[in-house]
Amino acid sequence: MAVVDTNILVCAVNVVSPFKKPCEDCLTTLRQGSVPWHTTWGVVYEFLRVTTHPRVFPTPLSASEAWSFLRALFDSPAFSMLTATARHPEVVSEFVREIPHLTGNLWHDAETAILMREHGIRRIYTRDVDFHRFPFLEVVDPAR
Repeated sequence: MAVVDTNILVCAVNVVSPFKKPCEDCLTTLRQGSVPWHTTWGVVYEFLRVTTHPRVFPTPLSASEAWSFLRALFDSPAFSMLTATARHPEVVSEFVREIPHLTGNLWHDAETAILMREHGIRRIYTRDVDFHRFPFLEVVDPAR
């Protein structure tokens, strides 16, 4: 089981990214495999924000193009969306006790890490080195 982070999705659709091929290959392997894989709604909305923004993304996608890319991923038989459960407040409390100095923008990554812990998932495919701050995760960069 694994989670896919925003930057893997973004690199996979970014025609000028030097990491396009390894990120595309990672997604293809997940989509065609039988091993469960996931993402979060936070990741989805961040992907939509980045890939449709003309000042952020080199060749912005239309909302329809970005959503179509995501829908194709969602159609994978092994895919599911991670969402909070009734245990979520308890898991957040544990997380805050273990990593008390987390601040600012790192909370976006923390949301993903917390959901992963809540669902018993350790592996995340990401290019974001900030995920190394969460010792319970196995961080995999498909471009390395």
